[in-house]
Amino acid sequence: MRAAVGFFAVLLALGGLAGWYFRLQVLQHDDYATRSEANRVRLRPVVPARGLILDRKGRVLAENVPAWRLDVVPDQAGDIAKLVPELAKIIAISPDDIEKFDDARHGARGFKPITLKARLDDDEVARFAVDRWRFPGVEVVPYLTRRYPYGDLFAHVIGYVGRVDEGDLKQLGDNGDAFTHVGKTGLERYYDAELRGKLGYEKIETNVEGRALGSAGRVPATPGTDLRLGIDLDLQRAMVAAFGTLEGSAVAIDPRNGQILAMVSLPGFDPNLFVNGISHADYRALMDNPSRPQFNRIVLGGVAPGSTVKPFLGLAGLDSGTRTVDDKILSTGMFYLPGQRRGYGDSHRGGHGWTDLRKSIYASVNTYYYTLALAMGIDKVDAYMARYGFGKPTGIDLSGEIGGILPSPAWKAEHASKQGRWYPGDTVISAIGQGFWKVTPLQLAQGTAALADDGWLHRPHLVTARRHGFGEAWIEEPQPAPRRISDDQAHLQAVREGMIGTVHGAGTATNIRPGLEYLIAGKTGTAQVVSRRGSAALDPRKLPMNLRHRGLFIAYAPADAPTIAIAVAIEGGGYGADSAAPIARKVFDAWLLGKMPETDAHGNQTVHFENVSGAVDGTTTVSPGAAP
Repeated sequence: MRAAVGFFAVLLALGGLAGWYFRLQVLQHDDYATRSEANRVRLRPVVPARGLILDRKGRVLAENVPAWRLDVVPDQAGDIAKLVPELAKIIAISPDDIEKFDDARHGARGFKPITLKARLDDDEVARFAVDRWRFPGVEVVPYLTRRYPYGDLFAHVIGYVGRVDEGDLKQLGDNGDAFTHVGKTGLERYYDAELRGKLGYEKIETNVEGRALGSAGRVPATPGTDLRLGIDLDLQRAMVAAFGTLEGSAVAIDPRNGQILAMVSLPGFDPNLFVNGISHADYRALMDNPSRPQFNRIVLGGVAPGSTVKPFLGLAGLDSGTRTVDDKILSTGMFYLPGQRRGYGDSHRGGHGWTDLRKSIYASVNTYYYTLALAMGIDKVDAYMARYGFGKPTGIDLSGEIGGILPSPAWKAEHASKQGRWYPGDTVISAIGQGFWKVTPLQLAQGTAALADDGWLHRPHLVTARRHGFGEAWIEEPQPAPRRISDDQAHLQAVREGMIGTVHGAGTATNIRPGLEYLIAGKTGTAQVVSRRGSAALDPRKLPMNLRHRGLFIAYAPADAPTIAIAVAIEGGGYGADSAAPIARKVFDAWLLGKMPETDAHGNQTVHFENVSGAVDGTTTVSPGAAP
């Protein structure tokens, strides 16, 4: 009996073992096989090559170049405090590298590689290979790094990529930490999702220490999308050269379709500094620069448009039926509101006499516009100016664009109520682009392009086509249909004739006429920085640069068949004819004739200065900080 009980007990135990074995080997085989695989295989994300950015002729403006970086997996590397000094004996590791590494470790998962140093040179790679056995959890990893071959030339257009931070991770979502770099500014930011591509994965076999032994399979990454721009590299170079040492911004647009041909904000900066983390010294130099090189004046630089609004307000007067083309207003040199002793000056102290629309534009007659705005009323002025694109972003494919300020009673009540209600004087100064007005150079360029294209307003855009891999066909980027700002061709023609007179008649920009081989339609403007009160008698050329008015010029060419429209804004430029108009002329020459701008031995552009009466005073060179 005892033997039988023992036999059955042994049999029961063997049955239990058999059942357990069956469960492990059959029922849970897949689960345990996966766990075993995980113990010896880890997934390494395969980061795709970032998409290229090219100019209209296929020249690469943002590219990827091969490089090596030093990555550390904290969970496998042991004591980090001891590791870094040991690595520093064979690889040059700067305090900036260490600080960026420590910042990246904060909140990161310990099994994820973190870059300690980017852009290793060949000698550093070779030295690490010799001593690699001493550093578990440390690897030299090949990768593609972003490079901007033209440096600061496209800083505010292309922008730059930088290392992923906590804010980026929230936007990237799942597996976002596999990307080391994302777009931070410019097109790199706006089109980051398309440029990044899609992650792939590689199965890496590891030993018991976690060191990689080889690949066990791969899911390829999908490369980022390439972008082609409407910008022309040669025209961009010409635009920068035309500025010489002046500061400001300029935008050139194809009026037929809204493509941006060139755009600069000066001074600029080298975006390559930011790709792998800018040093403290370089960052401090940028931040301490009073000229704010990182500030994108093209889409963020709101300025008073000054007299560049006159062609638009003149057109509004015609289209609204307030004036006819041939209506004449008497300019005596000073305009007074009824019952007021304070007057509003004209652009010529003695007045311009009887003035029609064309003369009001080329001679820049303030009185014509004072009386026009009062006759229309500020609400109607506001409605027409909004139609021309002012007071709201243009919709360009760059992040952060401002809409500027289109002055109105409602705006003043909300933002400047301490200055009282809207007065007739507010309407008067708004009529000549002063007061509360704020526009960006891009808005001015868009509006000017609409005047050039028979009243069609196109959305400005940088990207014109994209392709999904090298060798693939380019796909044209769809754009919204343009909209009409005016459909009366007689009115548009009258405005065009007035703008042509600015350069080719008795206008304010005749200084850029000598040697012209084509017609320019333009309008000068001056944005006040200091009040005219108490300073009206001062020659702006004798003021310090930071107190000089901003010089503005809008234009298109050839006036009889336009292919380019431009807006130029010069900080401290004084009269627009002096500073901004010569730059536009040089950009037009480059685009239409293939002529590059000339500069003196110091890189200064040569410009003509006019006196207040409009007579040419001679030639001088302009350098920041020096009053000519």
